[in-house]
Amino acid sequence: MKTTEWSRGLSVSVGGSGVVSHVGAVATRLLADRVGLTGALAQVLARRRFVPGHDRGRVLVDLAVMIADGGEATADIDVLRHQDQVLGPVASPATAWRALKELTPARFAKIAKARARVRRHVWDQFDQVPPSRVAGADLGTTVVLDADATILIAHSEKESAAPTYKHTFGFHPIAVWCDCEDGGCHPGS
Repeated sequence: MKTTEWSRGLSVSVGGSGVVSHVGAVATRLLADRVGLTGALAQVLARRRFVPGHDRGRVLVDLAVMIADGGEATADIDVLRHQDQVLGPVASPATAWRALKELTPARFAKIAKARARVRRHVWDQFDQVPPSRVAGADLGTTVVLDADATILIAHSEKESAAPTYKHTFGFHPIAVWCDCEDGGCHPGS
């Protein structure tokens, strides 16, 4: 897995030039790379005497990112492919299908072990999660997840499109935050 040089000082802001659509997809993919998930998947999916044009670990991560970005079909990976200046080469839908067809029960077991190893590595980076507080009381080791939603206004020309409960058209994404005492779920945030 080769990290692209531009991502070393990555920051996310609104407005300006050089805007990248679907920036959440870029950040999600970088997260998978930086915590070692992409490399771990590449390692467990490698086969002797088979050198694919697209690393299979990268293809699986890109498929997961595509789903997180709202993709509903394998062909939706093209949304990532159109960002090749940011992400580098992304597999075609046909290659993604081939990568999925190569998965066997044994490979699924290896993938699960690799994911568990990476998850354990990530959680080992934190000493402890700061406590959540409710009505001034410390909840100790209980982690509180705060779920909230908002409306993102979007125009709709669909016939018979119904407005939201706020009498607008758009999307209703739901976000989840870790509700800790210091505002973040890691020490020193």
